[in-house]
Amino acid sequence: MLQEIRIGFLGGGNMAAAMIAGLLQAGVTGGQLCVSEPVAERRQWLQEKFAISVVADNLSLMRLQPQVVILAVKPGKVGAVLQEIFAYWQKEQLLLSIAAGIELATLQQGVPEGQGVVRVMPNTPALIGEGIAALYAPAWLGQRERQWAHAIMAVTGEVVEIEDEGWMDGVTALSGSGPAYVYLIAEALSDGGVACGLPRAVADRLAIRTLIGSARLLDASGSHPGVLKNQVTSPGGTTIAALTRLETAGVRGALIEAVQAAWQRSRALRGHS
Repeated sequence: MLQEIRIGFLGGGNMAAAMIAGLLQAGVTGGQLCVSEPVAERRQWLQEKFAISVVADNLSLMRLQPQVVILAVKPGKVGAVLQEIFAYWQKEQLLLSIAAGIELATLQQGVPEGQGVVRVMPNTPALIGEGIAALYAPAWLGQRERQWAHAIMAVTGEVVEIEDEGWMDGVTALSGSGPAYVYLIAEALSDGGVACGLPRAVADRLAIRTLIGSARLLDASGSHPGVLKNQVTSPGGTTIAALTRLETAGVRGALIEAVQAAWQRSRALRGHS
């Protein structure tokens, strides 16, 4: 399917670059891709990195009539960009937005009536093809356009389609902001190793690989996290001593509250209480 469509990116930032890299690895040719990027230095980098068409303005990209237009600009620029390109839409084109926090209703107001629109929330592990993206599309969207969106986002990792757009704030709080929580935990684990006398380089590697391996085992096993936790926890051993301290410190509750705080902030940024 990917080999049959032309894809244009409005904006050539990091997430767009990650998607371009993934699309090329998936067999899409450079001739199928185009990016509009106003910064000359970034245009040159994109051109040299990927050998694709890079233009300086959005109208030049729309004149190429890509079948899928990916909105990859900062949220604050979405309104101006959609207004600029409004008259250039073709009926068969799909708008796929990865602009954080911009609701589907807002996107639909910025395109001609009946234009296909999909909203996606990716996360930064997409930069290495290990992301997870939540996708929301209106029920009336055609099957072909829905498949386009899934296929494009699948090059960045896993795709989960959600049935309620209201869940996007929770997605933002959990998977969107979630990498930062993991990095904080990795840093703390490494610090703990250093406090026990390990060299920093050793502690860093042990922390990173422990997180990676544990996550992969959890994913592959299909087991509840508590089951795998119990497998590591021997009676009267080191792990239960550590877990007891974590529970006393309220780490579990703090992580739950962190996700809730991010969820509340996401809602507040959209004007919801």
